[in-house]
Amino acid sequence: MKARSPEAGSYDTIVVGGGIAGLTSAAYLSRAGRKVLLVEKNKECGGLVNTFTHNGFRFDAGVRALEDAGIIFPMLQDLGIPLEVVKSPVSIGLEKEILHVTDRESLHDYRDMLARAYPESTQEIDAVIAVIRKIMKYMDVLYGVENPVFKDVKRDREFVMKQLLPWLPKFLFTVRKINRLSKPVEDSLQKIIQNRSLRDIISQHFFRGTPTFFALSYFSLYLDYFYPKGGVGQLAHVLAEKIRAEGGEIRTERTVTDVFAEDRRIQDDHGSTSAYDTLIWAADLKTLYQRIHTGGLSRREQDRMTRVKNSMLKGRGSESVFSLFLEVDAPLEIFREIAHGHFFYTPSKRGLRETHHEHLQQLLRTWEKADREQVFSWLDAFTEYNTYEISIPGLRYPDMTPPGKTGLVVSLLAEYDLFARVRQAGWLEEFTAGLEGRIVRVLSNSIFPMLKDAIIEQFSFSPLSIENRIGSSEGAIVGWSFAEPVPVINKIQHAGRAVLTHIPGVFQAGQWAYSPGGVPMSILTGKLAADRVLRKK
Repeated sequence: MKARSPEAGSYDTIVVGGGIAGLTSAAYLSRAGRKVLLVEKNKECGGLVNTFTHNGFRFDAGVRALEDAGIIFPMLQDLGIPLEVVKSPVSIGLEKEILHVTDRESLHDYRDMLARAYPESTQEIDAVIAVIRKIMKYMDVLYGVENPVFKDVKRDREFVMKQLLPWLPKFLFTVRKINRLSKPVEDSLQKIIQNRSLRDIISQHFFRGTPTFFALSYFSLYLDYFYPKGGVGQLAHVLAEKIRAEGGEIRTERTVTDVFAEDRRIQDDHGSTSAYDTLIWAADLKTLYQRIHTGGLSRREQDRMTRVKNSMLKGRGSESVFSLFLEVDAPLEIFREIAHGHFFYTPSKRGLRETHHEHLQQLLRTWEKADREQVFSWLDAFTEYNTYEISIPGLRYPDMTPPGKTGLVVSLLAEYDLFARVRQAGWLEEFTAGLEGRIVRVLSNSIFPMLKDAIIEQFSFSPLSIENRIGSSEGAIVGWSFAEPVPVINKIQHAGRAVLTHIPGVFQAGQWAYSPGGVPMSILTGKLAADRVLRKK
């Protein structure tokens, strides 16, 4: 190893990426007494777990609610971090009918709602409900105990003997069943459901190619959702406070431009150089392999690096989202009469059919011949038949909105390539305004008629916004695309290996290290990476 520059700051561990995975790693390493530096490109930490204020309204910029999954609460308890939370109940809407999900029996009500919409398909509905019930039982096992990664299994003998050991055989048996449900949900539903509209209504708010188990576990997840008082960004805030309290250092508004693998140092866009014994990369993995220098490593190490790099750079981020933020001059009570603060709404039972994928891909393939009228015609169908995830923060915690007002975040899946093409063509602003206007019109003509005359201000985040702010390839929000070969580990029984790299002294964590990568898995990989560092030390 080369001698380090005497002016370089030296750390036991540098964590790159201040999202929820990087914050978790840095919190555990700081608590263990390691000298830790966390580097984050934005002004604040959290990544997609972020809450911001605009005109007195508090909005969540990324995820709309959190699910414990046997991970988040055990992590907070293990670190001794208090976090005030409330339950985040879910509503599901199809045209004029709204279902409030309250408990497991709400699945029966969901079945009846679908049967009323598609009376000709009751047998198919019963078949898919049976699959969902089976998956709910698997979820009960999967999250049947607090994740042992966050427990002191050497000292907590009661947990080991009474909970962990009885659970472990059931877990291993269930994992084998879960692995059989790894096919894309579209393929699985096609074998069960002939009615294309019904199939779309069940699946169209999932990312394309989402594994069947991950997709159809949504009813269990709905019952698990919670919301921190003050917004989801509070989770990132308390973790950052923990890092600082334990002596860790956080540098924000710094972008790592170079990683020098041989002499173990990084350089940022301010020209600062910092040396490390170990590095945890908790950011976009494509970026790591684009910015790392491997000169001086052995030929074998460089060959491995080249293979992994090629695999990573060929990989593609998942679909992204478009989010419309609405500030509305109407009280929360009006919206409370319609739905809960987390609301999945589909204004038409027709479903998207080919609109989102086949028609869009055809449009992109013939982009040079397409005109704006064709694009906006496609957008009409896309907004009319889509499924919207609607978050109303004030219904979960009233302090999120000014008195007498309501803030809404309306999101739908979006294709990064479409926004990139429109930007390149020079009419992104017109396209975005058209998309915003169509979303408002669809919701005003269906579930929220009060929006027509009550919107004070509106603005939006696109896949391009996410890519720019988070540094996430293709604006992805759950890591790698399910529709392409995934270049990282994606089986739960191998999650412990997901944090390993072929780069000496470098580990990885977060939504890009394991697929699919939601908040709980980001936290888990953050902790596993920290454990590897401490074990290595």
